[in-house]
Amino acid sequence: MPANLPPQYYELEREFKKEQDPKEKLRLAQELLAMMPKHKGTDKLQAELKAKISKLRQQLETPQKKHGARTVETHDHIDKEGAGQVIMIGPPNSGKSSLLATLTHAQPLIGDYPFSTREPLAGMMRFETIQIQLIDTPSIASDFYEGYLTNLIRAAELALFVADISTPTIENEVRAVLEQLAARKIHLAARSAPAPEDPRIVPKATLVVGHKAFEDNSDRGLEILKTIFPEHPVLATSILDDGSMELLRREIFLALGIIRVYTKRVGHEADFNDPIILPTGGTVEEAAMTLHKDFAQRLQFARVWGKGKFEGQRVSKSYQLSDEDIIEFHL
Repeated sequence: MPANLPPQYYELEREFKKEQDPKEKLRLAQELLAMMPKHKGTDKLQAELKAKISKLRQQLETPQKKHGARTVETHDHIDKEGAGQVIMIGPPNSGKSSLLATLTHAQPLIGDYPFSTREPLAGMMRFETIQIQLIDTPSIASDFYEGYLTNLIRAAELALFVADISTPTIENEVRAVLEQLAARKIHLAARSAPAPEDPRIVPKATLVVGHKAFEDNSDRGLEILKTIFPEHPVLATSILDDGSMELLRREIFLALGIIRVYTKRVGHEADFNDPIILPTGGTVEEAAMTLHKDFAQRLQFARVWGKGKFEGQRVSKSYQLSDEDIIEFHL
């Protein structure tokens, strides 16, 4: 027997899935349960939702250890939040922590001495209507590598390689990091690069940042960085330059290879507060799947508003969406 859930249920469920605060998540789960029709077709959904409510209540009753911007469970795993997870890596004193503090509300320990970052710390970076998770990590050097970094790097959607382009030792420092990663079968890849021939090697999409621009020797350091990473986009940044920070936010978003799709209900304005996140090239059907599998199965067609499109253009399930399209589902 089909569940036949109302459209409002799917909207509330998407809000529930994105919510990170356990207290608010519990409230939304209780609303979902109250809204759900009670019949044989929803028995399984009711049981699953009741189990989630029980787990959330238990979580709220159990004190958790806080660290910085988030709860740390283990160093080799950080739960993904927001539209994408980006891990910051680089040699000592590269400025990763100062970047994290500037781009997010996290408060890392920032020191003028090497290896001031002892543990991974996550913060949320806002880019227009979405949030992207950035993770600061301990520095990597020829004689220092935290073993848990391997799992963190492999799990992230994007690596942000940060190097101090004002230091005269930049080439040796950067190559030392690359050697440490290569020893662990991690390759910092340009997005357009072909897959490695060795299946044991993990290619990680990477954006390269030449930090501390506008300081002495930074022009020379930037050229060295571009020589080491000839196929990667290399950005020159400074936390003292707002323009470079805004550019970095946008380039991180673009490097993640995702699009934002806004939804609207028939007869209502679009909701620009909570977009659906899809990989570039994502379809109408994939957007519907983020709401609920049952919703996608019942979908007949959609109307789309966006750049270069007719207003309210009728499209099929297989239609490929673009960044910032507005979609109206019709069941």
